[in-house]
Amino acid sequence: MIIVTGAAGFIGSCMTGKLNNRGHKEIVLVDDFSRPDKEPNIARKIFTGKVERGVFFEWLDNHSKEVEFIVHLGARTDTTEFNMTVLEALNIDYSKKVWNACTRHGIPLLYASSAATYGDGSLGYDDTDPALSYRLEPLNPYGISKNEFDKWALQQEQAPPRWYGIKFFNVYGPNEYHKGRMASVVYHAFKQILDAGYWKSDKRFPSSGIQLPASSIQLPASRIQHPASVRLFRSHRPEYPDGGQLRDFIYVKEVTDVLYFFMQHAAESGIYNLGTGRARTFLDLVTAVFAALDLPPSIEFIDTPADIRDKYQYFTEARMDKLRKAGYVKPFRTLEEGITEYVQGYLAEGGYY
Repeated sequence: MIIVTGAAGFIGSCMTGKLNNRGHKEIVLVDDFSRPDKEPNIARKIFTGKVERGVFFEWLDNHSKEVEFIVHLGARTDTTEFNMTVLEALNIDYSKKVWNACTRHGIPLLYASSAATYGDGSLGYDDTDPALSYRLEPLNPYGISKNEFDKWALQQEQAPPRWYGIKFFNVYGPNEYHKGRMASVVYHAFKQILDAGYWKSDKRFPSSGIQLPASSIQLPASRIQHPASVRLFRSHRPEYPDGGQLRDFIYVKEVTDVLYFFMQHAAESGIYNLGTGRARTFLDLVTAVFAALDLPPSIEFIDTPADIRDKYQYFTEARMDKLRKAGYVKPFRTLEEGITEYVQGYLAEGGYY
């Protein structure tokens, strides 16, 4: 049996789909299942049970001998959350309980960390030096909470038989409809284009009611009169042009491939980066969204909101040597390949993975 926490969320539901695709059906989903907007994420998944996160540890004590692996992806992921009490409860204390339960019962553990731990990137993105975690200065409480747990994990003398803390960089892909402001820029770019109201059909964009094309995502040239503009944050640093801010964007299916690799291979325990290893600009990203819709790019720039301006990362790029040395050799999709599949295969159809 495999446990996936945060299973109704973005990466958690995609990981459950990955496990199903690899033939795993003995899966127990753990989450707060009270949000109806997350239900479609798991509607077609195959699993043996659902456990509310508040009673999970009691359940685990009674079923530990059946559990082969725990994939702990549950967290408060809102980077604009400034209530540290909430983040401590969900991202630190709950994760400590998962760790201790895995240690007590001898269960391998994989947990979600974040590239937000690296702060402004001035200390680099090296996942091979455990001491770096103690020098990092994340830019927001979310990043602080993730880094605090990483540091705690590295200090433990008692640990699960195998454990992996995975620092996710900028993940995009299907099943993020429910994330609102925290959804990827790919999602928001697509939604802004659709908000222009060019397309008419009986299909609807989940949670928005926007009409989608019934048969093809190709928009006839005669309909392109005033292309919808996508809004990007203006640069507030002179060394970066508007839209030239760089991030390491990674498609969620690449993420689940790597997580599954760790489940199947006894790599060295520790913290690992998970990005593509190649930073791309937001202009590249939005241009790829327009190209996937066969539309000419139209972009306007707005000021970065004042409440996040001094906490905004201008450059992230994962160092991937450690993962490669651990034996993961599969190449990553390019940004254009990932966006094309996401837009045409999921967003344009209102589909779920």
